[in-house]
Amino acid sequence: MNVRIVMLAAAAVTLLGATAAPAPRPAITGISHLAIYASDMAKADHFYTHVLGARRGADPEHADGARYYFSARQFVEVLPASARTSPSRLAHVAYTTVDARGLRAWLGRAGMSTAGAVQRGAGGELWFATRDAEGNEVQFVQPAAGPDTPVAGAISGRIIHLGYAVHDRARQDGFYRQLLGFRPYWFGAFKPDKVDWVSQQVPDGRDWLEYMMVGAGSDVTLDKVDARQLGVLNHLSLGVRNMQAAVTTLYREDRLGARHDGPQMGLDGKWQANLYDPDGTRIELMEFQPVTKPCCSPFTAESPTG
Repeated sequence: MNVRIVMLAAAAVTLLGATAAPAPRPAITGISHLAIYASDMAKADHFYTHVLGARRGADPEHADGARYYFSARQFVEVLPASARTSPSRLAHVAYTTVDARGLRAWLGRAGMSTAGAVQRGAGGELWFATRDAEGNEVQFVQPAAGPDTPVAGAISGRIIHLGYAVHDRARQDGFYRQLLGFRPYWFGAFKPDKVDWVSQQVPDGRDWLEYMMVGAGSDVTLDKVDARQLGVLNHLSLGVRNMQAAVTTLYREDRLGARHDGPQMGLDGKWQANLYDPDGTRIELMEFQPVTKPCCSPFTAESPTG
């Protein structure tokens, strides 16, 4: 039997016992980071430090990896792809919590058996990892004490959302919405009979996760999901107050990478522009607030304010 099918089946069994979660749940407050693989660490370093202006730091989880900080608490983790054969560059997604040990215990009481042990990073942060309903690694990080200060020179000091490919919306909702309490924010598509993007905010903040729908019911059919498409789907979004000012800075300082597009008006009514790292992972710049009415559905929660 295919290993992925076994893994997904196990996740589904786990979540069946995890839908009636005990209360109270320790707060899940925002996005911590996105972890990705890179085929060339030096080229990735140039993109994240020069184009995006992030500050490079050591990776306490992987000695051969690196963290690229946009603020004291939010970053992209880049890991060497080495002999990895999967076309996906996604390693894991991560959210912040006020109490990693408490959240780990809460998930155990809810019947989730896939959560790993709580670990302590060199900087004092606590974290643990689990899997969502489709087998993707998800981490929960309790940051070390101190303010979340933006990095000077970064094109943005604030990650506002991340997204990745999702095949089964209902199963993922079992993990994110029914179990963890993520809240509906917006959904949309290029065509009225499709659903391409489903956004839900973290339970105790305004950052959000975006399901990038693939397969039945989406414009992205499975035959389109190659390495390039996965780089578009699996992405990170940096909030900016003024798109014109942000893009002007990139042009003026000669910081644009080889591949980029926009700015353009998104279907959610927010200005956005896309940059791509050397392996094709999309880094989206997005204004915090919509400037026009979104298509498809109204916003059902307040947008981030910066």
